[in-house]
Amino acid sequence: MSFRHQYVIGDLQGCHAAYRQLLKSLDFDPNQDKLWFAGDLVARGEDSLNTLRDVKALCEQGAAATVLGNHDLNLLAVWRGATKIKKKDKTAPIFAAHDGDELLEWLRHQPILAYPDEHTVLVHAGIPPHWSIEAAANYAQQLEAQLQGSLAQLDRLLPNLYSKTADEWHPDINGFTKMRAIANYFTRMRLCKQDGSLEFVFTAGLDEPMPEGFLPWFEWHIPRTRKILFGHWAALQGEVDLPYARALDGGCVWGNYLLAYRLSDGKVITSSAQCPKP
Repeated sequence: MSFRHQYVIGDLQGCHAAYRQLLKSLDFDPNQDKLWFAGDLVARGEDSLNTLRDVKALCEQGAAATVLGNHDLNLLAVWRGATKIKKKDKTAPIFAAHDGDELLEWLRHQPILAYPDEHTVLVHAGIPPHWSIEAAANYAQQLEAQLQGSLAQLDRLLPNLYSKTADEWHPDINGFTKMRAIANYFTRMRLCKQDGSLEFVFTAGLDEPMPEGFLPWFEWHIPRTRKILFGHWAALQGEVDLPYARALDGGCVWGNYLLAYRLSDGKVITSSAQCPKP
C-alpha cells in the first residue's frame, strides 16, 4: 500500500493531549497516512492508558507501527510482577483498566526494530557501532522471540533484563546475559565505546563533559546502509540530524514538544501543545 505521508514520531511517554494535537497539525488521515513510533509510548505523561489505546487501534488498522522502548519493557515487567511501578510513572490506570491485559498482550508482540522505508531503520535508543544493521535486525528478532513466547517464557526473561551495570558484549555471550545486552543497546544506550561498551549514568546534552573514552553512539563514524531513526535521549531535543542518524525525542514530557519526521523529505513538524507538568 502506498501512503500519502509517513511520519516517524518520537517518545510519546503518555502525553496524550500533545499527541492528539500533533495529529491535527499533521492533518493525519488514517486512511491515507501512516505513523511510526520510536517507542516509550507510556510512562510519565498525563494519560498513558488512552495513548496506548490510540496507538494500538491505529496499528491494528494498519495506519501505524511502533517499536519498543525501555519504558514499554518496564511496563511489561510491572505487569508480570518482575518489578514495581516507578514513582514518577503514571501507568497504574493501565493495570486497572478492563482492557489492560489486552493492551499489554498486544504490546509485548511489537517489534524492537522496524524498517519505515527502504532508506531508514527505526529503533528506540540506537544501534551500537560494532553491529551492522543486518546484525542488529537479527539480534532484535532474538529478543522479540523471547518477549512474544509463552507467558512462562516471558516471566523468566523479564527479571533478567535489568542490571545497573552493562554487560560486555563478546562472541560467546548467550542466555539471559545476551538478551539483557541486546535490550540495553536497543532501549537504554546513549554513550558507548567503539567496541560497544555502554555507560548508563550520562543523560545530559552533547555540551556536557562525558566519561573518558565514551562518545554518543552515533558519533562513531560507521558506514551505514540506512539512516537510523531513534528517540530515547530527551536532552538532545531532536536536534541531532546526521546523514546516518536522526534524533526524534523532543522531550515533550520534560516541558518541550513532540516531533514528527516526514519520511518523504525529512521535514520535522512540532506539536504546539506541551505535556502538562506534574
